[in-house]
Amino acid sequence: MPLSHLLLALSVVFIWGTNFVVIKWGLAEFPAFLFAALRFLLSALPWIFVFRRPAVPWNMLARAGLLLGVGQFGLVYWAMRQDISPGLASLVVQAQVFFTIIMSMIMTGERARPLQIAALVLATSGYAVVAWRSATDPAAAVTLLGLGLVLAAAFCWACTNMVMRGAGRVNMVAFTAWSSLFAIIPLLIISLLVDGPAKVIDALAHASGWGWLAALWQGVGNTVFGFGAWGWLLARHPAVTITPLALLVPVFGILSSAVLLNEALPAWKILAAALVLGGLSLNVYASRVRSRR
Repeated sequence: MPLSHLLLALSVVFIWGTNFVVIKWGLAEFPAFLFAALRFLLSALPWIFVFRRPAVPWNMLARAGLLLGVGQFGLVYWAMRQDISPGLASLVVQAQVFFTIIMSMIMTGERARPLQIAALVLATSGYAVVAWRSATDPAAAVTLLGLGLVLAAAFCWACTNMVMRGAGRVNMVAFTAWSSLFAIIPLLIISLLVDGPAKVIDALAHASGWGWLAALWQGVGNTVFGFGAWGWLLARHPAVTITPLALLVPVFGILSSAVLLNEALPAWKILAAALVLGGLSLNVYASRVRSRR
């Protein structure tokens, strides 16, 4: 891989990892579901006028938009209000990898290989450490509710992966932009029901420039640039070369949260991260072994 391509891939995972800090900044000014609605509004507009609608059924776009918008990001934003720190959220949501593998095996009938089982056990041990601390330590920066919400978000992400896999080889930026349309209205309705019209209007009227920049970054930085660059790289290099770099997302998430938000890094959190990242790494290795065979 040329150095310029490697740097582009690293910039994407850096943006995706540090975005958890940006989310926390945005949640300081917007209610969670309103912030998610703004993210998908800016992911859809003006990009649906730039990219032609992918040649997939409307119901596929709707399923992806609802799962990604309400399911994944709605739940992550809700949890990150006060029930889980940005660093831990970036780590726990990676459970989507294993949810995707399990669902794929169920749908295809493929049996899990020993290395994949070992990877799942290793990562689950890391999540068990997080659950143990959330249940026993009030100062753990995570509650059982927060852990459950982010795991549910990871499951929705995995479901989105299965929907997108069914779309075939399409422009993922265009797919994301058009599917984002179906997330906006449900998220706005939930925000109005949960927060009330007065709070929604007040947040929109009094948000600072930094708050709007945080919302804009969700749509432009993460969606348009992130998905666009990642898709461009996957079109030019084998998946086994590009996808392992995604392991750096929680690394950047944890480190940026520690540096920019002063999130503590006690021994138990480092242990949990090591177990989860070890499981993810072993899974990548198992995928490479399987592809060679």
